[in-house]
Amino acid sequence: MTTYTLAGGCFWCLDAVFQRLKGIESSVSGYAGGSADDADYYRVATGNTAHAETVQVTFDESILPAADLLDIYFLIHDPTSLNKQGADEGPQYRSAMFYADDTQKAEFEAAIERAQQHWDSPIVTELTPLEKFYEAEPEHQDYFTNNPANPYCSVVISPKVIKARKTYAKYFKESM
Repeated sequence: MTTYTLAGGCFWCLDAVFQRLKGIESSVSGYAGGSADDADYYRVATGNTAHAETVQVTFDESILPAADLLDIYFLIHDPTSLNKQGADEGPQYRSAMFYADDTQKAEFEAAIERAQQHWDSPIVTELTPLEKFYEAEPEHQDYFTNNPANPYCSVVISPKVIKARKTYAKYFKESM
């Protein structure tokens, strides 16, 4: 199993797509990249902790190749937007990849190069060593599935899931 720690706007969006992919062992919403000694939703939401809303995704590369997972990540958020995804603004919504070792750093750099071919503006995704990951509160886990009537889910998250499913249908679970 391989574990990546990725940020790309609201963690609910990344998690919603990752949860629906074949080969995903777990997708956990949380916080990474901050300077504060601890992180929770309300502290991170202030933008003062320097943490990003992040998803730590563990997957089986024999089912879902790492390069494809990273390409999906770049498909479902705007990596050219600094500290902002749609209406969500602040450093907690930045695009960031937190690498655990030099191998992951190289994989992430290659993914950024591939993604740049699809964007006219420069990619601003932060590439940072992973120091600490804080798991988010239970109400933020699998949010999209647990809150289908929430307008944010309908307006913001659903289009990302649809876009990823359309482009990478072979990796999507049939039941979700």
